[in-house]
Amino acid sequence: MNVSFDKSPKALRIYVTLVGVFIAALVLTNLIAGRFFSIGSWTLSSGVIAYPVTFLVTDLISEIYGRKRADLAVKVGFVASVFVTIVLLIALQTPIAANSYVSEESFLNVFGLAPGIVFGSMCAYLTAQFIDVRIYEFWKKLTGGKYLWLRNNGSTVLSQLLDTSIVVIVALIIYPLMDGITSTEPITWTLAGELIIAQYGFKALLALIDTPLMYLFTWRISKVIQDDVAAKA
Repeated sequence: MNVSFDKSPKALRIYVTLVGVFIAALVLTNLIAGRFFSIGSWTLSSGVIAYPVTFLVTDLISEIYGRKRADLAVKVGFVASVFVTIVLLIALQTPIAANSYVSEESFLNVFGLAPGIVFGSMCAYLTAQFIDVRIYEFWKKLTGGKYLWLRNNGSTVLSQLLDTSIVVIVALIIYPLMDGITSTEPITWTLAGELIIAQYGFKALLALIDTPLMYLFTWRISKVIQDDVAAKA
C-alpha cells in the first residue's frame, strides 16, 4: 500500500500508534521474561504473553506501509531497548537507601536478570525482526500480494524459532555467568531446550491464532486511510 503521510494525516497517527504498541510490547516482554509459568507440560516465560504482538505489528506495518517503515519501527524499538538496558544497569549499581520500600534482594530477584534478558532479546530481536520483515516482503512479492495468511504465518513462524533460541541462550545461560550477581544463576541446557521448544510452540500457536486479527486490522486500517485520502482529495 505504501501510504503517503502527506495525503493522509490519519495514516501517520495510526503508524505512530502501531510503533508505540510495538515498543510497549517489546519493553514489557523483557521486564516480565524472568518469571516462568506452566501450561500443562510446557514451561513458559511470561514474556511470551506480549512478544507475539511485536511480530503482528511489524507484519501490519509491512503490509500497509511497506518494508522501509517496518524497518524503521524495528530500529526505534532497538533504541528503546538500549535505553531500558542502560537505565536498568545504572539502577542496579546505585546504593540502596536504608528506608527503601523495596529491598535490595527483592529488586535483584526481579530485575537482576533484566539487563541480560534485554541484551539477549536485543540480539534475537534485531536478527529475527529484520528476517521477519524480509520474509514477509518475499512472500508478498512471490504471491503478487495474495494469500495474506501465508506471508503472515510464514514470516512469523520461521523468525520466532531463531528469536526464541537466541534469547533463551543469551539471557538465561550466558549472561548469568557474566553478571557477577550471586542471586542470578544460569539455567541448565536441559531446561533451556525445554523452554525453547515450549515457547516456540506457544508462539507458533499464537501466530496461527492471530491470522484473523491480521486480516481484520489490515482491512480496517486500510479502509480508514483510504477514506481519509478520499476526503482530502
